[in-house]
Amino acid sequence: MSRYPAKRARRNLVWLALLALVWLLCSGEAQAGPLSDRLATFPNWTDKPPTKAADGDLVYPDWLAGTWELTSTLVDVSAPLAPDIQTPGFDSNQSLLNQPVICEVRFEPRMTSYTQSFLLRPRLAQEEIVADRTFNGLNLAKAYLGEEAVKKVIMDAKNPNRQLTIFADYKMLESTVTGRATEQPDETDFITTEFFQQMFRGGGKPYFNEVETTTAYHQVDENHVTADQITAVYLSPQEPNYFAAGNRPVALYRYQLDLTAIATPI
Repeated sequence: MSRYPAKRARRNLVWLALLALVWLLCSGEAQAGPLSDRLATFPNWTDKPPTKAADGDLVYPDWLAGTWELTSTLVDVSAPLAPDIQTPGFDSNQSLLNQPVICEVRFEPRMTSYTQSFLLRPRLAQEEIVADRTFNGLNLAKAYLGEEAVKKVIMDAKNPNRQLTIFADYKMLESTVTGRATEQPDETDFITTEFFQQMFRGGGKPYFNEVETTTAYHQVDENHVTADQITAVYLSPQEPNYFAAGNRPVALYRYQLDLTAIATPI
């Protein structure tokens, strides 16, 4: 198996943000407002959106249940604070503009909450649709970085908000969701945003940053879903330009997602 160079891994941190974020999302109350407005103002983002602390899994609409062929295409990039401040790999990532990346992802029903009572035995309270984070994370990582570049993706059994991506040379990217929010404007639209901290470890000084992913899903029909997704990269407090950047993103990546249902064998 070929080794995955540290330089290439660093350049691809933003891409790993996509695979760690799109499917590792957690719950929040659905309400229309700030997220819709935020998408409408892209790329003029000068602050972070309001979120709540991450707690539990993101519950998706029922119409996302199933296995899908995902086509993800980078359609726009922006470095709002360049040339003074720019993230590693921004220039090289521009070469991926309009290049579709395809893989399988799935969302599945899972019992996520319980009730307890002195009169009733503990019982499962609700079955909800959540992402299969291990399956999706590994497929996305291989699709973006190559079959031999990624060894495995591990989810924390006690914390659905923590994901570890291990590369072929055992360097690691640790992604931890810290905040999220959702909106559901109507029955066929669902918008979610999340923030997570990422740390790349192995082969020298750890690299930190903070990433936001805001995604607007739209159900076209029962076999077809589209989405507009924006990944924003922010500097971490360890970076020398942290205070100069403030809450402004230093890199913005816009993707068009297309999900086509894959028939389940009977």
